[in-house]
Amino acid sequence: MGGKTPGRRGIAVFAYSEPGYVCLEELFASGANVTAVFTHEDDPGEEIWFRSVAELARAHGVPVRTDSKIGPDAASFLREAGAEIILSVYYRAMIPGEVLAVPRLGAYNIHGALLPRYRGRACVNWAVLNGETRTGATLHVMTELADQGDIVDQEAVPIGYEDTALDVFKKVAQAARIVLSRGLPSIEAGNPRRVPQDESQATKFGRRRPEDGRIDWGKTAEGIYNQVRALTHPFPGAFTELDGKRLFVWRARAAGGSPCQKPGTVVSRRPFVIAAADGAVELLSWQFDGEAERGANLE
Repeated sequence: MGGKTPGRRGIAVFAYSEPGYVCLEELFASGANVTAVFTHEDDPGEEIWFRSVAELARAHGVPVRTDSKIGPDAASFLREAGAEIILSVYYRAMIPGEVLAVPRLGAYNIHGALLPRYRGRACVNWAVLNGETRTGATLHVMTELADQGDIVDQEAVPIGYEDTALDVFKKVAQAARIVLSRGLPSIEAGNPRRVPQDESQATKFGRRRPEDGRIDWGKTAEGIYNQVRALTHPFPGAFTELDGKRLFVWRARAAGGSPCQKPGTVVSRRPFVIAAADGAVELLSWQFDGEAERGANLE
């Protein structure tokens, strides 16, 4: 376990998911003075693939709160805990302004994209779905306007053509560790570099829900391939309807050739190929609702 270094500033951490775990781990390893941790109870309806922020904090003897919504007592709680800095990493609830105003050395967030692009929720999934070739992590000043504060540091990571959202998520978690490690000394000293975001370059994407995974076969084969890898395990999955049942597509590839049939038409069952707007998509791993997953390596 990392030990606290005398004289270090008190840090209240708001964190969840793998980037949150990795950054809390980095704080402990560096001897930071973590005074409190706010996190979330795991949702039983969500596939939990990441390590527990709550367990890590408790293992280090740090008080843990799992408020579903930050209440009016949070500000006084943080004052009593000696929070001089707030660090938020993949925390899913809004932190109100009266709480952000508590730490005298400021509040900071780590966002899983290269701001000002990809503000908002599910930024890793959106980046993969949109066929991006790079993303990263941004350490920035927190304001009441989400993801719009000054940038302290950024670290880019590549998105490979075959990377799933989970692959990229893991890269972003390590990029988050890097920007935290580089930026923490200046934040504790009260003099971090601050670069305003270029609003002309800003893009924003919203939360994705399971129903958003429905495949539009009228799109390009490449676009459908990107959708599949953006939503595959541990996320809810891209899906379509076939034979009167919901069919989840967990792995696929864009097949070559020009369009020869109406998009959405099953071209063949072995291999499993469905027509798209400009060609076809071969399903490599799929699952009818209520049945076992099937595919070339599973049958």
